[in-house]
Amino acid sequence: MPDAAASRTVSGPSVWFLAARPKTLWAAVAPVFLGTAVAAGAGGFHAPAALCALIAAVLIQIGTNFWNDYQDFARGADTEHRKGPTRVTQAGLVSPESVRRAAVAAFGLAFLAGLYLIARGGWPVLLIGLLSILFGILYTAGRYALAYVGIADLFVLVFFGPVAVAGTYYVQALEFSPLLVLIGIGPGFLSTAILLVNNIRDVEEDRTAGKKTLIVRWGRRAGVLLYRGCIAGAGIVVLFATVPTMSHWWSLTALLPLPLGIRYAGVLGSEEDPGVLNPLLGATSRLLLLYCLLFGVGWLL
Repeated sequence: MPDAAASRTVSGPSVWFLAARPKTLWAAVAPVFLGTAVAAGAGGFHAPAALCALIAAVLIQIGTNFWNDYQDFARGADTEHRKGPTRVTQAGLVSPESVRRAAVAAFGLAFLAGLYLIARGGWPVLLIGLLSILFGILYTAGRYALAYVGIADLFVLVFFGPVAVAGTYYVQALEFSPLLVLIGIGPGFLSTAILLVNNIRDVEEDRTAGKKTLIVRWGRRAGVLLYRGCIAGAGIVVLFATVPTMSHWWSLTALLPLPLGIRYAGVLGSEEDPGVLNPLLGATSRLLLLYCLLFGVGWLL
């Protein structure tokens, strides 16, 4: 049934702001910043391309969030027993059809923002853009929806990591380096950690709805271990990107906020109260942003 409290307190533009899930959008912004910083360090910074890449990435993320809101409600995964932040379709704040149309509009605007990047970078950019939109839709749509068969984590790791960082670098510098794939795995790990928080919190609801996330398949304990692994993996990436090359030493400052992630993992392992777990979504998202800021600025120094 609709969330009456939410209906009384959210209306107009605020509804769409809520539906966009702003706390998750740093997962789109952070890797674009990191890719831009590495491009600038190589003398390839290109402001129009960087801006278009940022706009396209954020719009694809918003479109994906809208589409997930619509699909999870249609598939019965979002109910009145939902523990997470309000979903506008389930809460009755916006009609399902309106949310679906908003998702399509966001994807369309993302493609328009990417036209300049396609003209600049050619077919590889077109392929990346189309695949990003396609997997944003397939995340919760179709018989084998990624989130429902337990492989969404892999696609988050790849597309919010190496694809986003290397793609952002490419549209500016117009060249590719395998080092960008390594660097991109760092934000990919932390974006996956955001998803793990969501799925650990929702494990019982997902199990009831037949949504076979990794946490449903392997259990909460495995999810917490994976979260810890993502935090550790992000740190290892920084070390492998700097120590073997004997350069960009200031990027090691990206290690400084990672102990926060270990503390968050402790909360994940000991708490089931959604009032405690919900803030960890935003906290992990901010950890990702801080990591990429320090990594990128450090790369330039």
